[in-house]
Amino acid sequence: MKDKMTSVDVAVAAAELQMLVDAKLDKAYQYEDEIRLKAYVARERHDLLIEAGKRIHLTKYPRPSPRIAPSYSMLLRKHLMGGRITSIEQYDFDRIIEIHVQRGDMKRILIAELLPRGNIILLSEDRKIILPLRTMSLRDRKVRRGEQYTFPPPQKNPIDITESELQALFEGSDKSVVRMLASRLNMGGLYAEEVCIRAKVDKNTPARGLSCAQLGAIYNALRELFEPIPSGKLSPHIVLANGEEVDVLPFELCRYEGHEKVYFGSFNEALDEFFSRKAIQEAKQIKDEKLCTLERMLYQQEHAIEKFKREEKECIKKAEAIYAQYQYIERIFKLIHDAREQGPSWKEVKATIEEVDESAGILTIRLDGMRIDLDMKLGIPQNAQRYYQRAKRIRKKLEGAQRALEQTKKEIEQARAREIEPEHAPQRRIRQRKHWYDRFRHFISSDGFLVIGGRDASMNEEIVKKHMEASDIFFHTQARGAPAVIIKAERKKVPSSTLVEATQFAISYSSVWRAGHYEGDCYWVHPEQVSKSTRAGEYLPKGSFVIKGKRNYLKAPVGIAIGIEINDETRVIGGPPSAIKQRAKYIIEIEPGEKTQNQVAKEISKIFLQEADDADQLLIKSIASPDCISKFLPPGNSRIKI
Repeated sequence: MKDKMTSVDVAVAAAELQMLVDAKLDKAYQYEDEIRLKAYVARERHDLLIEAGKRIHLTKYPRPSPRIAPSYSMLLRKHLMGGRITSIEQYDFDRIIEIHVQRGDMKRILIAELLPRGNIILLSEDRKIILPLRTMSLRDRKVRRGEQYTFPPPQKNPIDITESELQALFEGSDKSVVRMLASRLNMGGLYAEEVCIRAKVDKNTPARGLSCAQLGAIYNALRELFEPIPSGKLSPHIVLANGEEVDVLPFELCRYEGHEKVYFGSFNEALDEFFSRKAIQEAKQIKDEKLCTLERMLYQQEHAIEKFKREEKECIKKAEAIYAQYQYIERIFKLIHDAREQGPSWKEVKATIEEVDESAGILTIRLDGMRIDLDMKLGIPQNAQRYYQRAKRIRKKLEGAQRALEQTKKEIEQARAREIEPEHAPQRRIRQRKHWYDRFRHFISSDGFLVIGGRDASMNEEIVKKHMEASDIFFHTQARGAPAVIIKAERKKVPSSTLVEATQFAISYSSVWRAGHYEGDCYWVHPEQVSKSTRAGEYLPKGSFVIKGKRNYLKAPVGIAIGIEINDETRVIGGPPSAIKQRAKYIIEIEPGEKTQNQVAKEISKIFLQEADDADQLLIKSIASPDCISKFLPPGNSRIKI
């Protein structure tokens, strides 16, 4: 299981963290090797978590603040609190991030090193070390207060390396291809193996012995693998194997093809879910073990206290019984002394008295149902005093045990108080799968048929040319800007209810909605009736088609519902209300209105959060952002249907 970020992960995370540039820093918190910076962007709070040697990302699951702030976090507050982040940069495609902060006239730099011997280092403007989280003396540099900060030796960047540079690296190496890629291009073993898989080159091939064709294949595989980073075409996800989380990645890898995956809106969210959940589980396990020990100790202390109370009470009762039976005991003592003077043996005395210890001179008698030991060398008051003294000693033990008990109870309360509150802990897992049709407008009909539509002219062309099959049904309206809509029939008979839903879908995402109309017409035809062929000299714009033969017209009201599906998948869905109601746990209907897409998306997001169960709060907050909801809104103004 992955336990730290790679250079690739750091590159993607750093790109997403640009949203913190110009953020105002508040307090810093420390938990051993972990630092959390609280920052505000336009009054919205964000928590940046840095764990030396392991990870850096935004978190939705901040730990409760320590009651006593450690010294390093206090130093960070002194130098950074109130300042603004001016830049966040990855150093040379390495596992190092620089955070530059401006506070008045003072500039500070916070270095997050996620290398094997990780560190977090505060620098002055001239890059002198103010204080590291931990002092180190390494082979090529010293990390200690007052020293000039220097980076580790640089490596080649796999994103911008040229083919000739790659060839030179291979020719000068005596390692295998995979080891050379992992170490010299600073990408780690996982991505090095992925390059070999994509290039179809045995990873154990000697780097120096590669053919020109193999070299070219590796270079092309490098460019293909890392293309999502500069282009931003990411698909952040967690990889699962047998239900266990094994990796978190910013884009797809061939080696995990066929694995179950959980997708996220950003890589920071994926990192947070992967690492924070694991950290919380580990912390919970440690807490549970400590609680178990404390509770066992509490049980033992409670039993010891009960025992001390019984013994104290018994000693006092025995002392009181001795005084109460003073004369009776005195007669027994006299009987024993007389027996000695008459010369009978102790055996004869034992026959007369209940029990006598010859060697210790202890007489045991029974008084008020209690066995009481009496020292025959002492008088009766002194024997009673012995029991009072013993009760006093037991009382001291009892008081000590009670103090220890109170301390144990306090430690148990503190251990339980350190548990992450439900509103901060990861709740239900977000389960998303990547589908080929996610790029298009789409919904699943109430009868279980997939219906897809284009978002623009290019997508209309793609749907018809690449995805429409002979058994499908094509829908379109006469209105301008209407999507090309198809029902993926998969050679099944399509019920009338799905035809009506597809009609409503096509009309609602056309200019009929923008015009504020509440009803529209739509036609459907079979795929063989849809053509791009025109008469000589005529031009057909992109996204337009020639329809041959009879058209089947249907009328339907406009109307779209936005829903939250929480089932095998967790996602925002949108489409005809009758279809969305079949699949969504939470649903909001909209109609043409006076509010912009942005305004309506924000209102819907807010209502979802207000209506959500406690168990769904964080889940909905993660997936139902206004940006995500706006993708399902029709063109033009809308309002929430009452």
